[in-house]
Formats: sequence, structure tokens, C-alpha cells
Amino acid sequence: MSRKRGCSRWLLLASCAHFCFLLPPLRSRAFALGVVPEGAEDEAELPVLQKSEKSGTISKKSKELKEIVFIIQSQSNSFHSKRAEDLKRDILKQAADLGKELPTVLLIHQMDGHEGAWTILPLMRDFSVTYGRNSSWIFFCEEDTRIQVVKLLETLGRFDESKEWFLGKALYDEESTIIHHYAFAEDPTVFKFPDFAAGWALSIPLVNKLAKKLKSEPLKSDFTIDLKHEIALYIWQKGEGPHLTPVPEFCTDDVGSHAVDHCATTFTNFLPLCGEPVKKEDVFVAVKTCQKFHSDRIPVVKQTWEREAARIEYYSDYADSSIPTIDLGIPNTDRGHCGKTFAILERFLNHSSPRTPWLVVVDDDTLISIFRLRKLLSCYDPSEAVFLGERYGYGLGTGGYSYITGGGGMVFSRVAVQKLLASKCRCYSMDAPDDMVLGMCFSGLGIPITHSPLFHQARPMDYPKDYLSHQIPVSFHKHWNVDPVRVYFTWLAPSTEESRNGKEARHNREDL
Repeated sequence: MSRKRGCSRWLLLASCAHFCFLLPPLRSRAFALGVVPEGAEDEAELPVLQKSEKSGTISKKSKELKEIVFIIQSQSNSFHSKRAEDLKRDILKQAADLGKELPTVLLIHQMDGHEGAWTILPLMRDFSVTYGRNSSWIFFCEEDTRIQVVKLLETLGRFDESKEWFLGKALYDEESTIIHHYAFAEDPTVFKFPDFAAGWALSIPLVNKLAKKLKSEPLKSDFTIDLKHEIALYIWQKGEGPHLTPVPEFCTDDVGSHAVDHCATTFTNFLPLCGEPVKKEDVFVAVKTCQKFHSDRIPVVKQTWEREAARIEYYSDYADSSIPTIDLGIPNTDRGHCGKTFAILERFLNHSSPRTPWLVVVDDDTLISIFRLRKLLSCYDPSEAVFLGERYGYGLGTGGYSYITGGGGMVFSRVAVQKLLASKCRCYSMDAPDDMVLGMCFSGLGIPITHSPLFHQARPMDYPKDYLSHQIPVSFHKHWNVDPVRVYFTWLAPSTEESRNGKEARHNREDL
């Protein structure tokens, strides 16, 4: 679902959707974690962190390590939760090998039963009341971030933890972009935000300040589109709060690179492959289109990625045998395409082979690498209810929902489609935003959204170059002011070597 500059229309749609499928508000994450006893309304009643059972004095470095709270931005899907658990074990092993007291390491998907925990800001008060007295830093990282604990201690030791610090590897926009609501249009390079892959840190005084602000000024019901940019904006507070301080030791270079000797963090930058890629025949691709785009968008699909798909159908409001397209009997709309998408889901369940485990739904202006998607899907269990793509959120500070944004592609396991359609959750109108309604439905079913940063709702130039430099992308979206064929062959087309042996080759990515 494309989002145009007129955001008010989408806010209206989102508001309607939110009230039609009203979900209960988030519970207190501290109570959900079991770290705040019921009835403990005052900070004085909160439990303090456990003291070390080791005898003797605590070394300065040991004390510092104990005062870091590691937050891994994990997900509940079995593939992702295992990777996060592996990282947690590695952090704790490094601490144990050093003979240090173990730090607190938390997995964010275990902190609350609601998917809104991934937006982090709603958890700030719980961080403050639980760790605000006995800790110095909250350090956030992704499941693929690799941490050298000693170097991280040395790096954080350069900063006075009694002051407000927001630390990370700095990203910035070279031009204003829709995914950041065209912020800082005059010069977007002036505003820096953290690359989550490198890890980022908040000092406890800043956490306490944010918690106090959030208590008096709760987060508004609004979209979460690019979390790293939106968190930086909230901390910045229109210039009254701290800017991001760039830390050169927070890196996204691969762990095997010679450039990482100085790094406290590195990033495993590869396309996950967990065995053989899934078979071509195991992926059914559904392309949403309409008659007015048959002549300009469909030829791009046929020139680029169609050849990678063994099973593909085009769904339109007009049957055109030259493509061919299938008329689902759903009129085209200028807004959302909920009716069409649910018709596609019904058709997949009732007319495709029951042995086809995966469905991909894309727009006619989505550019996607089915070859890379097949590799990625090797890491997911098709017997689970999987709904995969680029995650957005709506109203997550006040009990909203997460959803997969449609333009980057939505991937469903057959099991997920079966559970969705069995639930009778449907569109509240035929032109409702399909991706948001799907998010509400899956949220109501307790089926989590699975996020992959390799899917993209926008074009390559809408993202910082340094952010894309450690990705092997699966998709981009929109043909606006770009040559889409060139974008595909620059960013997404498999090389000869890649196709032959399944390994990713680096591509010459031009300035697109």
C-alpha cells in the first residue's frame, strides 16, 4: 500500500481502523516482567537489583559491567528468538570468562505479551523504576549485533554516566524522505539517528528524564514507520534534548573484516541461509494490479523479477489475456485494497496446491528478489503461522497494533492464512488499508508480526547509504522518479556466481 505525501488521509483511515478493531491497552511491562510486585506504586517499593554473592571488593570494571543493562531487540518467531538467545549466552559467557559479575540481559519480546514492546519508548518508565538506581547504561542491540564486552566497557567508560548521553553510530538522510515525514527538509544531513545494527546506548539520567516526560506526556496514537529516526526525534525534543553522539567504536563492519580492530560492536551482515533455499515451486507470488497500470508497471515486472518465480498470478479489475491477469470481481479503488487482498488469500487457500507453503503478495510497483527470498525463507518453519515483511506500527503506545507494510511485500505461511480466514476477521470496508487490517487481525489472533529489515516500503535513495551498505535487500517499492529496471539490476538481481553456488556476491550499487 503506497503512502503518499498527504498523510492526513492515512491518519483518518488508521483512526477508523483503530476504533473498528479496538484492542485493549498495553499492560505495564514491569508487572508483565514480574519485576514490580503488584501494588508497588512507589519507587521505594520496587525491588533493587540483586547484590553479588562473591566476597571481597568489587573491581571498578566489574561494577561497570554489572551496571549495563543489555536489551536485545528480539522477536518471538522461533528462528529469531534462538538467535537472540545465542547472543544473550555470548554476552554472559564473555562476562563469566572475565570473572565479572553478570550483567542483566533482556530479550525485548519476552518483556510483554504485546508486540508494542519493540517500539521501546513505552518501556522507558519500567526501565527507569527497575534499573534507575543501580545501573548506569541501557545498551540496545539487534540479534545479529556482535559485542566485545571489554571494548564496550572501555568505550562507555569515556562518558560521564551522571550526565544525559545518547550514543550510537550516526546515520543521516542526504535528502528529505517520505519515510521520515520530510523532516529537516532544508538540510536533512544535520539530524543524526542511530543505526540499531551497531548498538546504541542511553545513560540512566536520560532514561529517567524520558520516563518522566512519558508519564506526563503519553505517546500519541500515531504511526511508527522508522523507529530509529522517531526515537532520535523524541529524545531530541525539538532541540531541547541531547543530540546523538557518534561513537566510532559502534560499528557495522563484518566481524571478519580487518577494519574492526577498534570496534566494540560489529554486525553479521549476510542474508540468512539455514540450509537449502526453499524450492521455487514452494513460493506462490500474487501481484496486485489494475487495468490503468497494465501497460507501464507490468512490463517492468516481466523485465526484472518475474523469471525468478515459478508460480505467479496477476490479479486485476480486468482480465487481460496478454499478461495474463485474473479478474477477481473486486472493483479497483483509489485508496486501500483490503477487498482484493482478502480475495487473493481465499484463492490461495482454495485453488493453489495445498503443498505450497508460502504466499507472497506484492504491488505491481514492488521490486523483489524471489531468489533471495527463497534463501531467507529457509530459516522459517512453514508449520508456524508466519507473517513476514517490513514492520510498521499504529498507536503502539496506547494499545494499537503492528502490521507488515504492503509495498515491500507481505509473506504468509499457509498456516497463517488458514488461521486468519478461519477467524472470520475481515475488512471493515472494501477500500480499507489491507496491510493495516491484516495487522489488526493477526494481533487479535495473537500471531506476531515477523520483521525483516531486508524488505523496503520505499526506494533505495529513501534510506541512508550507510544503512543499506550492510544489507542484502530482498525488496524495494515505488517507481517514482527512478528507473525501476535499473534499480532492480543494481540492487536485487542475482549475479551469475550467486545463482550458481548460492553465495551472495557484492554488487556495484550506483547512486540511486
